[in-house]
This record gives sequence, C-alpha cells and structure tokens, in this order.
Amino acid sequence: MGEKAAFIGLGVMGYPMAGFLQKAGYEMTVYNRTTAKAEKWVAEYGGSFADTPAKAAEGADFVMVCVGNDDDLRSVVLGETGILASMKAGSIFVDHTTASSEVARELAAIAKEKGIGFVDAPVSGGQAGAENGVLTVMCGGAQADFDRASTPIDAYSQACMLMGDVGAGQLTKMVNQICIAGVVQGLSEGIHFAEKAGLNAEKVIEVISKGAAQSWQMENRYKTMIADKFDYGFAVDWMRKDLGICLKTGDQIGASLPNTALVDQYYADVQNMGGNRWDTSSLITRLRKLNT
Repeated sequence: MGEKAAFIGLGVMGYPMAGFLQKAGYEMTVYNRTTAKAEKWVAEYGGSFADTPAKAAEGADFVMVCVGNDDDLRSVVLGETGILASMKAGSIFVDHTTASSEVARELAAIAKEKGIGFVDAPVSGGQAGAENGVLTVMCGGAQADFDRASTPIDAYSQACMLMGDVGAGQLTKMVNQICIAGVVQGLSEGIHFAEKAGLNAEKVIEVISKGAAQSWQMENRYKTMIADKFDYGFAVDWMRKDLGICLKTGDQIGASLPNTALVDQYYADVQNMGGNRWDTSSLITRLRKLNT
C-alpha cells in the first residue's frame, strides 16, 4: 500500500484498531503513554513505536487518536510533543476519542491552519467490536476529508457514515450513549422484576427477545447480567464521562434529558458500590442491593 499511519492511544479499543491497520498494509507507528503497551503491540503486530505523539505522527498520511477525554486529547495533539507539531500538510487527523463537540471544532480549526484535514469519528461496538473489526463509526468533517479517512477506517469497522460538519460525529455518539443508558436501565428492571416474580429470567428474555423488546443489550448482556458478571465491556467510569458530556451539551442546546440524568446518578450509585470498572450492564446490581 505504501501509506503511513500512526495510532495514538493503545487502550482496549485502540490496541486492536491499530492492529487492523497494520494487517491492512499500512506502515504503522504507534504511541502509548505507557511504553510497555506500545512495545507489546509492536511485538504482536510489527511496525514501530515512538516515545512522543509528535514523533509517531512524523510523515504519516493518517493519524488516528483514541484516548480518554478532552484533556487527554489536547495533551497528545497540542504542544511541542503533540501530533499537530509534526503532521504534514495534506495528511488526515482522525479522532476516535469520545469527547465534546467543542474540542472537535477547536482542534479542527488548528489543523486547518496547518493544511491538515480533520474528522471526528467516535466509535460504537465496545471492546468486542474493536477486537473483531466490526465497529460503527460516526463522523463529522468535510466530505473530502471523510472520503480519504473512510479507507483506513474500513479496516476496523462494519459501518462508517458522515453525519455532518466537524462535531457531528461527537453529537451522534451522544445520541448513542443516551439511548444505551435508557435501554440498559430498562433491561435491568425487567430482569430484576422477573427474578422477584419467581420466573426463569433466562427463559423470559429468550422469548421476549424475539419480539418488540429486542435490543443489542438484551441479546448480548442478559446472560451475564443474570449471572451477576460484569467484566464484558464498556466501564461505568467511561459511561459516566460520556453521559456527563451528553448532559452538558443538552443544557447548551436546550435538550431535555431527564432519563439520562437519572441513569447517570444510578451509575454514580454503582461507582459507590465499587463498580467503577464493571461494564455498563452492572446497573442491575443497584436494584438487587436496594431489594436485599
């Protein structure tokens, strides 16, 4: 292929995503705050690693970033060691971080001054989606930048769509998280009700999942929820970060999100139970605790 790509941030999502780019034939350089993770990635996939984001981005045609939040994003993008210090004109910066639409517009404006294209491209599908290369990617940016970015993104996604101008990808991800919060709470209450009613909860879900109640969360999480196991996906700490962005943005644009605000507080209860790193389906633990 001959094109160079860099991946900044090798967490549970970025690590396999970068691997798919390497497998697709891109000449890869990776950066991770913990060097040991970068060394492990290179040992597994090949390519090379750098000790700063700027060094990783040197000469790259595409630079993908997937870190924790707005502040983490700025720390690897701006300044002397950030990617924009070394990215070449005509290259494309793809941000897979789930962050605010404001930071997307802020960084896009700086990139534009340097002749660098920008696409905000948060993902959905969780760790399993990243490991299997079947993520859903919602993008914001110029059509020309999206058209170029979509080729490497295809290496780890099953769906990739341009939602509008810069920031639209992040706004779409907020809709995604708002919907998930409500669905998981409803599923938690349903399973809890079934258990309290003396029903076989697995049989209940097996039958109702064939009807109008069906959802991805129901199909993929009901067995682990019933088994009281919560190490299968997106962590509560991350969900609270995302819901905080949703609620702040809702206030800014005049969108009423009463259910989201309520579920956010339920997740705070789960954190207080020690469930910071449990997956989002752990909402049911709160109901079980309240009724013991």
